[in-house]
Parts: sequence; C-alpha cells; structure tokens
Amino acid sequence: MERTLSIIKPDGVKKNVIGQIISRFEKSGLRVAAMKKVWLSKKEAEGFYIVHKERPFYSSLTEFMSEGPVVVMVLEGENAISKNREIMGATNPANAAEGTIRKDFAESVERNTVHGSDSPESAAFEISYFFAATEIL
Repeated sequence: MERTLSIIKPDGVKKNVIGQIISRFEKSGLRVAAMKKVWLSKKEAEGFYIVHKERPFYSSLTEFMSEGPVVVMVLEGENAISKNREIMGATNPANAAEGTIRKDFAESVERNTVHGSDSPESAAFEISYFFAATEIL
C-alpha cells in the first residue's frame, strides 16, 4: 500500500471538474484517504514548491497556485504514485495521452489542472505539508 499527494489546481477547481477527476482516481483503484479544499497564500505555495525555487517558472507557478482554491488529497493504493502520474498524463497537455486528466482538462504546461507526487520522498514531504497523520483515514 502506497500513498501519494494529489492536488486539483485552481484551474480544475474553477472549471468545476473536481468530481470527474476524483472519479478517475477511484475507478483506477486508488482510494481517497484524506481530502480538503484550501486556498494557498503565495508564501504557502512557495513553501510547497520550494524544490523548484531556482527554476525559471517558480514565480509564475506559485502565483498561479495561490490565485484560487485547490483540492488536496491523499490517495492510496498499490503503486499509487505511478498510477496517479499515469492518470494525470504528461505535464504538457499537448504531449499527454488521450483520456488522461491533463489531456482532457489542462490548458497549458503551467495551467495543467493537477499535481501529483513524483517519488516516495516527495510524497512524504507533500502529504505532511497539508495533512496531520490524524487526518488520514
């Protein structure tokens, strides 16, 4: 059993596709172990994406992630990290496979609807950034 963090970004929340996205995770065998809707401040977004601080897109990414509410979830299941990333599709929606979340809902590389942890180490950091252990059921 593996856990991963998933975020429905402000563009996905604004498009009102939260239920459709969660349904895709559940249909693939992932279970929602924790979920909440939050509105990140710029500082909170910067803290979450600190790993990208030196990247040229850091400022625009953190600005985008703080422009509206997001839905953060802990997903769990067998190979949850790789399964979540497969369901999301490639970061660039133009390169994403048909039927993936990013192919169906994303606007661009930056406004790509969802985030998912890319390793067990990042999942551990990201989950603890948003959830106390007592909130994960």
